[in-house]
Amino acid sequence: MLTKITSFLLKNPASLWNRHVRHLNCAGDSNEFTGLVLGMYSNFTENHGLQTSFTDSLTNYDKITEGRIGELLRLSPTPHIGEVRVFYGLEPRFSAVAVVGLGEECVGYNDLEELDEWKEAIRVGASAGARALQELHMRAIFVESFGHAESSAEGSALGVWIYQELKNPSQQKTMPRLELYNDCDYTGWQIGLQKAAAQNLARQLAETPANLLTPIAFAQAAVEVLCKAGVSVEVKVRNWSKIMNMEAFLMAARGSCEPPIFLETSYYGCDPDVAPIVLVGKGTTFDSGGLCLKTCPDLKHMRGEMSGAAVVVAVCRAASALQLPINIRGLIPLYENLPGSCAMKPGDIIRARNGKSILIETTDFDGRMALADALVYSGVYNPKFILDIGSLSREIINLLGSGATGAFSNNDSLFENMRIAGMHTGDRVWRLPLWDHYTEKVTAQPFSDVQDYLLHKETTGVTCAVAAFLKQFIPHVDWIHLDTSGTNISTGEDYIRKGMSGRPTRTVVEFLAQLACINKGSEDPLEKDSNQQCFSQRKGSSK
Repeated sequence: MLTKITSFLLKNPASLWNRHVRHLNCAGDSNEFTGLVLGMYSNFTENHGLQTSFTDSLTNYDKITEGRIGELLRLSPTPHIGEVRVFYGLEPRFSAVAVVGLGEECVGYNDLEELDEWKEAIRVGASAGARALQELHMRAIFVESFGHAESSAEGSALGVWIYQELKNPSQQKTMPRLELYNDCDYTGWQIGLQKAAAQNLARQLAETPANLLTPIAFAQAAVEVLCKAGVSVEVKVRNWSKIMNMEAFLMAARGSCEPPIFLETSYYGCDPDVAPIVLVGKGTTFDSGGLCLKTCPDLKHMRGEMSGAAVVVAVCRAASALQLPINIRGLIPLYENLPGSCAMKPGDIIRARNGKSILIETTDFDGRMALADALVYSGVYNPKFILDIGSLSREIINLLGSGATGAFSNNDSLFENMRIAGMHTGDRVWRLPLWDHYTEKVTAQPFSDVQDYLLHKETTGVTCAVAAFLKQFIPHVDWIHLDTSGTNISTGEDYIRKGMSGRPTRTVVEFLAQLACINKGSEDPLEKDSNQQCFSQRKGSSK
């Protein structure tokens, strides 16, 4: 079963999970069904009303069909953004042609939305067109670039992917081969496919049922995927965690009969002596809440509580595929939080790896304890900075919903690079405060150094308090924390189908790629920002 779960990950990104069912076309032969996705704009003006215009590829194809597709579009309702019109039999090369609406033509970066609306419209259009042709059992789909091949590849590859590993093969949807049409930017197209394949990998891992993806199974899947991509993987067992004094991590895993695993991944894209970037992902393969059991509706999606770990694995694979000139060390504590006979209990006090004692006020806050030991352990690698990812507070769902991932950082330049990355990928992040006000909430406990901050009805600021808790275990380095509670599930309203979203995989990949480009310069802005902070502190102390 494990081989079936991970077999799709080893395929070429352009033909991800490439299981096809051959269908006969209306001509009676068995030639491969081939589709084409093109685009058109719709602009509304006060003087002229609704005006339409074609992309360059659609204009050229209209000439090939001798104006037939243009005439058909004029007779059809104008497709708005994300809407599709499908035409058949226009010319022998393509069985069907999907024309998607791209919205307004003259759009770009929106300061208010902090979003590149042009790229986002391309993703929405490419996804809608590719998905419409997929429903027609097309085995190969050619997609135009719409002016940006990378975004077109991302949208189409994310749109056609669906979790169907456990369905009857005869009822599985066709996974088409995606190709670029009428454009020479194959580099951008391949980069987009790699980013989409990384996010689809995170989606696959998060969607896999918890009975199939136990901590050991997750580790085996990571070994199969990453080792073939040139990324080293180390699997550490329970005794190693005991030797490393990771009592907080082991306490979180005590309720389950599944042994905890501490997974380490290593990608070297430059000199091994260069300080690595450390990625830490929450790896709770199922979170029942422990003795403080969650309600049945809350348990529905708890198989996806390891989405942070899935993002770390996917990012490492993408970094290797894109050959980013950076070093990455991934740290993933894998475990289940179940109400077993040895489970942790409210009121227990344990000591983390850095010596700080933690009061457990509710067993449902296990993720932050597992991350605490992983964050302390990351200091042994003298990292350039630390990035941790996980769903740690449900309160951020009420705050941001699915619009953005919550971010906390002790370095302004670090967050700014992450914000810019989210702007380009359409998967935005929003910074929240990391003030001493919240630190006092988690340290004002007479019986321990830190408390996990029990959620009462009158309690507020829980999301920020979680970040303040993690801050107590950060080595003296730059750090950014991403809380994905609101974004790790997709409602199916955009270019990702309903289910686990795999966010913010593409944003993290783009973030690391930008830093790799910056590091080629003469000066590292992160070090510059840190130096400025140190200078400000020294200047303040001299006063």
